[in-house]
Amino acid sequence: MKRALYLLLALTMTAALAACSSGNNSGGAGSGDTASPSASGATASETPAETAKLDPTKVELKVFMSFPRFKDQFESYFAQFKAKQLAEKNIDVTIQLEMPNADQAKQILQSRLSSGDAPDLYTLHANDIPTYFDAGYVADLTGQPFVGKLYEAVAETVKYEGKVAALPLESLSWGYLYNKKIFADNGLTPPQTLDEMKAAAEKLQAADVKPFLLAFQESWIPQLMMALSLGGTVSSAHPDWIDKMNAGEASYADVRSVFDIIDLIMANGTDKPFETGNEAGSAEFASGGAAMWVQGPWNAETILKVNPDMEFGVAPLPVSNDPEGTMINLATSTSLALSPTSKNQEVALDLLNYILDDKDSSALFEELKFNPIATVHTYEVFPWVNEASEYVSQGKAYLDLKLPNGVTDETAKLLQSYYAKDVTQDDIIASLDKVWRTAVNSN
Repeated sequence: MKRALYLLLALTMTAALAACSSGNNSGGAGSGDTASPSASGATASETPAETAKLDPTKVELKVFMSFPRFKDQFESYFAQFKAKQLAEKNIDVTIQLEMPNADQAKQILQSRLSSGDAPDLYTLHANDIPTYFDAGYVADLTGQPFVGKLYEAVAETVKYEGKVAALPLESLSWGYLYNKKIFADNGLTPPQTLDEMKAAAEKLQAADVKPFLLAFQESWIPQLMMALSLGGTVSSAHPDWIDKMNAGEASYADVRSVFDIIDLIMANGTDKPFETGNEAGSAEFASGGAAMWVQGPWNAETILKVNPDMEFGVAPLPVSNDPEGTMINLATSTSLALSPTSKNQEVALDLLNYILDDKDSSALFEELKFNPIATVHTYEVFPWVNEASEYVSQGKAYLDLKLPNGVTDETAKLLQSYYAKDVTQDDIIASLDKVWRTAVNSN
């Protein structure tokens, strides 16, 4: 209804323009007493400046987003924004939406930023905000209307040096995904220790069910195994490890146990993982191709598109035989930043704030299957959100680790090679230690 109203207003404005133009070209036919048009096309009662006011101001925005699976949803939402701008501000906005694959997005974005071809708005991981902010690529959004709508805990995840540097999109409580029907059929509940996970994998294998889905065609997916394993290990057993790494006093060798669960997953996974990407993996998981997938609930929309009736849960990944290390990861991943060099900052800020519009944003976030992040979000949360929140309420959760720039990307590539047996654990430890030192030294 609302979208139709905006379109109706736009059409009414267009009709008014057409009528005005037609009247001028015909010497005011239909009014009877309208003066003849001047050479400029304006009537005696209408100055050229007033005529020009009727023409919409044309603005082009470049928007760079790293999740192509949501292309349809954002194109539709941006069309609503376009109609709103035309109706309320007489601005005709053209939005160039660029959505590269997640594996290439970061490299493409960094190339664009360094070459002076920055998008007006772009997505980045909340953990990368300090790097981009210090480089001068992120505008301060502290005084924007959306800030007052954010839940306080969510707002903190996008702050840097006391300033709000981006608009959060995905606030997450995540672990691995599991097929509730497969678990129920095999008498399983989410394992809380490494030995319990081994036993569950053996039971599933005996029932001719693949325990884990492997989708390694895109390197960001296998990297999620390390994100959860390292997060649980560091948060439960090595709380000062990151500080020591930053001081050059620690090594990945100190947390070598992170490979225990990774090895277990790789040894009990589906075949031909390098032929399976995110889309195919979602379809396979939705069709019951495996009991578990180390993937986040951000993939819910893609999974449920294939099987709307699927019931899946979210559980913390065991990293040792100490259940204290089995924890949910709390994070804000994708956030939306404004380039300080944008030539259309006013309209870009309007679009940024529209993402948390009081009336429209709930429908967008619900359709994306994202967690509510602001007081304007009134939709009912999904079952997997409540399940993850139960662990959080029990204190079995940790804040997403903040790693130096480049470490996550290197981890992603190395885990692909690790599965292919092209590198060893020692190779990975040496490479990640080196990347970490380089990042710290460069800062």
